[in-house]
Amino acid sequence: MQPSQPAARPRIPAAVWMLGVVSMLMDISSEMIHSLLPMFMVGTLGMSVLAVGVIEGLAEATALIVKVFSGALSDYVGRRKGLALLGYALGAFTKPLFAIASGAGLVVAARLIDRVGKGIRGAPRDALVADITPPEIRGAAFGLRQSLDTVGAFVGPLLAVVLMLLWADNFRAVFWVGVVPGLLAVAVLALGVHEPERHEGAPRSNPIQRRNMRRLGAAYWWVVAAGALFTLARFSEAFLVLRAQELGIAIALVPLVMVAMNLVYAAAAYPFGWLSDRVGHRQLLAWGLVVLIVADALLATAQHWGMVIAGVAVWGIHMGMTQGLLASMVAHATPADLRGTAYGVFNLASGLAMLAASVIAGLVWDKLGPAATFWAGGAFAALCLVWLGLGSLRSARSIASGG
Repeated sequence: MQPSQPAARPRIPAAVWMLGVVSMLMDISSEMIHSLLPMFMVGTLGMSVLAVGVIEGLAEATALIVKVFSGALSDYVGRRKGLALLGYALGAFTKPLFAIASGAGLVVAARLIDRVGKGIRGAPRDALVADITPPEIRGAAFGLRQSLDTVGAFVGPLLAVVLMLLWADNFRAVFWVGVVPGLLAVAVLALGVHEPERHEGAPRSNPIQRRNMRRLGAAYWWVVAAGALFTLARFSEAFLVLRAQELGIAIALVPLVMVAMNLVYAAAAYPFGWLSDRVGHRQLLAWGLVVLIVADALLATAQHWGMVIAGVAVWGIHMGMTQGLLASMVAHATPADLRGTAYGVFNLASGLAMLAASVIAGLVWDKLGPAATFWAGGAFAALCLVWLGLGSLRSARSIASGG
């Protein structure tokens, strides 16, 4: 009698690859424009830095609010692709508005509509990845999508820099080129992604009513808390750029700091997503915090550009270890019919935590200096590590006592 062979692990579905390509193309489009937009608004349109800050704040707040409702709507109608397509289409069709803008009004309108599009597509897209991927490879699937998304985050700014050099700082010409990958993203999603059929007949109910929210159990709310705490420990990447500039890196080269971070992030996301399907999720989260503490220490003690690049690279490894993992954990902890709502609430909590963390980091930077900002981030990451360890200890004791 032949010994039975272990069952082969399923492959990542083609639709997940397509969703990753869609994210990559839209990120290339967005980053080609958004990496230049602050300079365009101030230098070409004559807007104040305060106005730029207010517009960016309104844009991100709009995206956060919309995410919750788009996720809940995708649960209510039982379909994901249509909302994701609408969100990507809104993002793509705002891109020409930046190129033709002659004043602040059109830029503000385009930026807000673009962020509405991002808010609409985020939760349904992540829920769709969870819907079409077998549970045992969800970590790898989310890691792959995140990796491809992050490729766009460094290819876009690089293309913008090259085209600005070739075309003598012609912002509008670069913006027009940025329209192309955005339209390609919409086409790939429309033609290359097929949503699985849903069983009809179950009565529809409001996903955010109290009865349904109670179905998002303790395991889910633990993941929401973990995501928010991780974000509090990891403030905005804008502080990485400021640290590089503060240490004397030439202004023309400062954007390469984010290119380096996203390059490492893209390389790390899929391998760690694959690993998360094979090891304990809390264990990998804990190691992610350790890596973040190392990154903060490198950035706090940096005296020259080499240390900054090292810290930024380690920061990228932390992102690759944790972001796809948290998305996978949300899927594992929630009922299939509430996944859109679950991702919306998770993104809202993490976004609010990012806002709070960045405000606190800015205050520490102004009062105590750059090094203190990163030491504070490392200290908070250490506190999160203690919280994670205590939670694991309580779980182990509960299992040992039969509770």
